[in-house]
Amino acid sequence: MNEGSAAIVLCNPKSPSNVGAVMRAAGCYSATAIYYTGTRFEHAAKYHLDTKNVNQKIPLRAVESVSELADEHQKLVCVELAEGAIPLPEFSHPENALYIFGPEDGSIDQSIVNVADSVVYVPTIGCMNLAASVNVLLYDRMAKQIDTIDHSERVKKSRDVNNRLVFKGSARV
Repeated sequence: MNEGSAAIVLCNPKSPSNVGAVMRAAGCYSATAIYYTGTRFEHAAKYHLDTKNVNQKIPLRAVESVSELADEHQKLVCVELAEGAIPLPEFSHPENALYIFGPEDGSIDQSIVNVADSVVYVPTIGCMNLAASVNVLLYDRMAKQIDTIDHSERVKKSRDVNNRLVFKGSARV
């Protein structure tokens, strides 16, 4: 599978900490953009978001509706606990995807689900918060692209300056 592009849409998010964590996930898993609908986040955005400066690389932009983002080259994928949804482990990610997530305290509008190319859910017991769902989805996308990753280089580029660990095999005493 080619890496393609993955953008995120957050439907009326309310928590600045969740949006900050989504931005961090986007940076970790190479999402290209984050969009959000609604006004609740803007009211709460006065709080600082710890995004490791991801906002300098990945745009976070308000949009009126998901429909204005529709692109014939992108598949709309809703991530929601919905009857008939595909379990994430069985899902084949499209090359270019716009992943849509519902609010922390609600669901994606049925009108959006009705026009989606796919609806996926993360099999859990209960529901995860918004940021956790985005992390799991983007990780799954990356993991299924496994043949395109040089793991040795990925470790070296991803760790910070305080981590220089090397594992040379089991050395149990």
